[in-house]
Amino acid sequence: MADYIPHTEDEVSSMLDFLGLETLGDLFAHVPAAVRLSQGLNLADGRSEPDVAVQFESYTSANVATTKNLVCFAGVGSYDHEVPAVVKMLGSRSEFVTAYTPYQPEVAQGVLQAIFEYQTMIARLSGLPIANASLYDAATALVEAVNMAVGSTRKNRILMSAGIHPHWRATVATFARGTGHEIVTVPLVNGQTDWSTAPLDNVGAVVVGYPNYLGILEDIASARAVANDRDALLIVGADPVAAGVLKTSGDWGADIFVGEGQPFGTPLAFGGPYLGLFACTSDQIRRLPGRIVGETVDTEGRRAFVTTLRAREQDIRREKATSNVCTNQTLMAVTAAIQMSWLGTEGLREVATRCAQGAHYLYEALLEVPGVSAVSDAPFFREFAFRTTRPARELLADVASRGFMAGVAASDLCAPGDASLPSADLDYVIVSTVTEKRTKVEIDALVVAIAKAVQS
Repeated sequence: MADYIPHTEDEVSSMLDFLGLETLGDLFAHVPAAVRLSQGLNLADGRSEPDVAVQFESYTSANVATTKNLVCFAGVGSYDHEVPAVVKMLGSRSEFVTAYTPYQPEVAQGVLQAIFEYQTMIARLSGLPIANASLYDAATALVEAVNMAVGSTRKNRILMSAGIHPHWRATVATFARGTGHEIVTVPLVNGQTDWSTAPLDNVGAVVVGYPNYLGILEDIASARAVANDRDALLIVGADPVAAGVLKTSGDWGADIFVGEGQPFGTPLAFGGPYLGLFACTSDQIRRLPGRIVGETVDTEGRRAFVTTLRAREQDIRREKATSNVCTNQTLMAVTAAIQMSWLGTEGLREVATRCAQGAHYLYEALLEVPGVSAVSDAPFFREFAFRTTRPARELLADVASRGFMAGVAASDLCAPGDASLPSADLDYVIVSTVTEKRTKVEIDALVVAIAKAVQS
């Protein structure tokens, strides 16, 4: 228990003497003054646990824009899906929440089997044969996919559709500053990628969304043709829920699939932690980042599970490795496996269908509102962009005061000059989504609220 007791004055003094310092202030002198606590914590002495809980509950009331207070039609990567009670109950079991990192199979068979089942489901969902044990989130999964493609093709130019989520693109660009990858952003025309402007030489990967961040369904066959013409790998950043009603990325000929697993049982949680989905063809298995759980038999011939192919990464390859990721999001991955198991094929299809039907109903109703117009007439799945005559941020704030989180302002996603929207549209475009949780009554009420806000 000594490790969990605060240091005594004698211990602090001994540490400072050993370091050759006079005070604790000297120990933290390298930390900028602006971020150092200049006074003690303002805590009342002797306050009871219930009183502290009530105090912290009052602090949470400052978060007014939450799904507890507002009906959520925001998405663009984080979605307000239903999380069944069984998922919460099983996913919060101590065997998963406190499980030891499964390096040693003799003490982690349950967790390893759960991850193995998760990998199997992601392989089926993506239409590709090999899936890993998950990554941090979709943005970092895309970084790993780009690194994999460059390592495979030995060509460092990346054709990146402007329809890829702007935050994902920004993450790739940040990593590319160190790796030297050249990112060529391919613009959208009418909401879909215009590959005719893409360069021909030294292309290692073609990256496209399915659907893209505006919700629009891209022509993946054309993206596959572009990759073929350049002898490059095709990376598809897909909405996993869409697989309930659309062809999988693998069916379209993708070499690598990435996606955000948050819709499968993970709450919005103010942006994380989330779950990066990753799958690829068998040709790329030796470059697959992170962990893979494999099935084997033990010394007595019984079915068993182990981490496998680990030695390809930082363990021995070092500078030859295409990734230094050595972990995964086990708890979120297990939760996703539970959610997908609970839904099954028919359940996922129903969720996807209800999302699509609700989104198209909302879209058609909004276009009847004076001051609202379409950004594109291309087909979409469950997310869409629309233009208003009032600045998007103002309108969203107005609608929030009426009880709705109506969507996400494009200007909060994209930088000026972004190739996904005309610059004149940026401040006036909203991206909205519908999940299976939204009812017709809620959708109709949102349309009324937006109509009033546009006219304000």
